[in-house]
Order: sequence, then C-alpha cells, then structure tokens
Amino acid sequence: MASITIDDVADLAGVSIKTVSRVLNREPHVRAATREKVLAAVEQLNYRPNVSARALAGSRSYLLGLFFDNPSPGYNGQIEQGAMSACRNSGYYLIVEQMTEIGDDLQKRIAAFHATVRLDGVILPPPLCDRPELLAALDADRIPYVRIAPTISLERAPYVYMDDRKAAYEMTAYLQSLGHKDIAFIAGPSDHYAAARRREGFDQAMRDAGLAVKPGRVQQGAFSFRSGSECGEKLLDTRDRPTAIFAGNDDMALGVMAVANRLHIDVPGTVTLAGFDDSPSAQVVWPQLTTVRQPVADMAQVATELLINADRDDDMPRARLMDFEVMVRQSSGPPSR
Repeated sequence: MASITIDDVADLAGVSIKTVSRVLNREPHVRAATREKVLAAVEQLNYRPNVSARALAGSRSYLLGLFFDNPSPGYNGQIEQGAMSACRNSGYYLIVEQMTEIGDDLQKRIAAFHATVRLDGVILPPPLCDRPELLAALDADRIPYVRIAPTISLERAPYVYMDDRKAAYEMTAYLQSLGHKDIAFIAGPSDHYAAARRREGFDQAMRDAGLAVKPGRVQQGAFSFRSGSECGEKLLDTRDRPTAIFAGNDDMALGVMAVANRLHIDVPGTVTLAGFDDSPSAQVVWPQLTTVRQPVADMAQVATELLINADRDDDMPRARLMDFEVMVRQSSGPPSR
C-alpha cells in the first residue's frame, strides 16, 4: 500500500499543498474553515508528516530538547509526559537529555550537543532553569528555550511557574488546622530554588501561627527517597519526635514513610506525614500520601506549547501561572498527644 502524502491531503481538502503545509506548521493567517478542512483530511487519511522532509523544506528541525538534572524520577516522568503530549499534538519530536555537568563543562556539553543535533528549542525544568552557565550557553548558540519554575533573570525567556511558597504555606496551615504545633520540615537541595521557596512558605506559616520550630526539626534533604529515609531516621528514631512531618517533595516523604513502617510508628496515628508534587507514587502507597498537587505534566505541556508557538503568536504571554491544590489523604490526621 502506497504511503499517504501531502498531495493526498491537499486533494481531499480541496486546497493547495502550500496551504496544507501552513496548517501543519501552525502558521497564522489561515482561515478557520480552511484549517478545519485540512485537519479533517489529515485525520481521515491518518497522514503523518515526514519530519526529515519538513526540516529540509524549511528552517525548522521539528526536534525539541528536554534537559533535566533532577533526582526525582516521578517528577521527571511527569515533565516528560507533558512535553511529549504537546510535541505529539504539533508534529514535533522530543529528545530527552540529562545534564549533570556544571560550569564550563556544561557549556561545552551544550555546544557539542547542538553541533550534532539541531534543535528548534529546549525545555528547562528546575534546577537547570536557573543555571546561569546553561542559559548563557543557549543564548550564545541562539537556541530558544522556555523555563519551568525559574526564579532568576525572568526577562530572558518565556516561563511557566507555580507559587511554591504559597503552596507550602497552605500545606503547613492545613497541618496546623489539624492541631499540630510541633511540625518538622525536610527541605530540598540548596541549589534548587523551588526548594527554597517551599522552605520559606513553611517558615512563614509557622511564624504567622506563633509556633516555634524546635532545634533539629528542619532537616536537609536532596529530593530523593534515600535522603528522605536519612532525615526520617533523625526525626523518628527518638523519643522526642514531632507530631507531623512535611517533606519538600513526595520522594522524601515516602522515604520517611518507609522508616516509620520499619520502626512500627503508625502513620497518621502517631505521626502525620505530608509531601509535595502529588507524584503517581503518592496514591499507590498506604496510607495514601497527603500532598500538594503540583500540575507538573500540565506545566511541561504549556511550556512546550509556548516554545513551539513563540514566534507565531505575538500576543502570547511570556509567563503562565499554574494552580496547585492541597490533596488531603490518609497519611494526615490530628496529633495523638
């Protein structure tokens, strides 16, 4: 069976090949009725554009990069899911690369990568979104990028964000509303700006409630299960344990939960536990984890759409604020003492 071509789409829609190309490339100034006819023909024929041919015909490669350096597999998976969804809807393909280098090594890695793969743009989730050397390298090679949850140099490129400080504040206030006064917090890595914002939200909520944070109640984690386990040991393997623990992400919260199970400490009967992100694992453990639902996949999808449409829509906002939600589940309850 012969493969379907752009000529077949044009014939069925009753338009020129150039018009089909403009619709597929999401170019402006195509009448809505014409666009609908072309898209209907594409769907009816199950037409799939050839990426290589499209790249040769124009200035685009139809390849986007997703660079990451985050220890949380759940977070990374949701970022990838959202970016892939946007690429699929627009006829793009996604290349995922882990970037662990720093300083000059990171700049050399970007230059070498771009020399091999011509990208139309890059999606930068945290903490890479705030690495000055990475932003400088992309700017030097004139590679467009969109950032997810940045906190510095916001004028440099479009970005998508959530109010991490407010979300952490509201989670802490929720724990206080249950009657908890002795609340511990496990912070994320120091080079992760969202982690700092979450710590700020926790601290502010405790101050506003007139509650002192006891010495040793704030532990330094790394957004990983292992670091959550290590912090959980310090907080739980003692007689003077807090009545509630708020971890800066779900992976660390699940590490604490594992320690509680090993020490036969009931959650939430003895200790309430809360996380942040609402990763898929938050609902498959028992008790299910109370957490902040961060729309990670949606943020990545919107960021990718901003990148794809950056030079086609002059009215498109450069920043998008996404909502969050405190998800109350079985791991939280009133203090037992």
